[in-house]
Amino acid sequence: MANRLTERGHGNMMSRGMIRNEYTNDVDSGPMGRRHVKKRSREGAGSMKDGRTGKDVITGLAERYPLLYLDPNRDSQETYRKVVLQGAEPETKILSHFTLDAEDQAELYDTPAGPVEVVTLAKRADYETFVRGMMAAKKGPLAVVPPTEGASTLSVFNWGRIHAHQAAFLKKEQEAGNPVPDWGAEFQRFTANKDNYIDLLVVLSRGPYSHVEAGAAGQKEEDWLRLSDTIRKYHELTHVICRRLYPDQVQPIWDELCADTVGLFAAFGELDIALEKRFLGIRESAYVGGRLENYTDHPERLAPEIGRVLLRLRDITAEHRDLTPFALIPVLEERQAELGKNLI
Repeated sequence: MANRLTERGHGNMMSRGMIRNEYTNDVDSGPMGRRHVKKRSREGAGSMKDGRTGKDVITGLAERYPLLYLDPNRDSQETYRKVVLQGAEPETKILSHFTLDAEDQAELYDTPAGPVEVVTLAKRADYETFVRGMMAAKKGPLAVVPPTEGASTLSVFNWGRIHAHQAAFLKKEQEAGNPVPDWGAEFQRFTANKDNYIDLLVVLSRGPYSHVEAGAAGQKEEDWLRLSDTIRKYHELTHVICRRLYPDQVQPIWDELCADTVGLFAAFGELDIALEKRFLGIRESAYVGGRLENYTDHPERLAPEIGRVLLRLRDITAEHRDLTPFALIPVLEERQAELGKNLI
């Protein structure tokens, strides 16, 4: 019988609390009355390693995860399951279902919770194809990616790591004089630890953050797209770090405020309260429709308290403006009990 993995784990979309739909924002996109000011970015600061760009992003990932050679518009769930659960090779290895855009990026970030690979796909269609493919063995290839979803943190089976361990195991056994190594038993032992074969992958779609247009953010189009990439990237990485380092401190609204604060800090070097309120759908102290309703059934009641918390968060980021974005996370988490107690 062929060695086989269970589907549990592959394709899971990891989050600390609710699924985050950062594209949802029904606030009108009129100007905020703020003049465009160049602010200091905190992105980088030794956190990123060189990665791939352009067509090398998808082609490189497909070599590691062969299920990307499958087309969710053509291939069946059973075909995906054979590749994902049994390590079967796709019959053909073509990527014509992807654009392979020149602006695609893959970067490896050193975080306090370990290295995390971040993939940014320039075309929305490629993002949806990618996520549908990653989820196809579990949910079927026709599963719809919500238009409000702009970021996914996925756990992915890496059969290359299993095959590399198999080769090393068989060589060691043969050198020890064992003519019939029990790979089946070793396979069960090795895969009992999911860290041995499951990778974590953050996949992002490009676009204005939280559906706030450049003019509403007080930015030029090109600048706002670049800043949105930074906000979205650090927002998602903050969730990954908090999930790993603070697994018991799950509170959806606080998690979103914390992640957005780190994202804005990475992009601007400070927390812009007016912009954060626009992300959430708050004007002054009133909820006017937007992303906040994804995390609570009572956005109108919580909007004033969120405004008060944001003032405190702005002061905290100002006091720690010399920190890197990742170093800001534990500072914020230390204040969760105090600042997040009324965000339920």
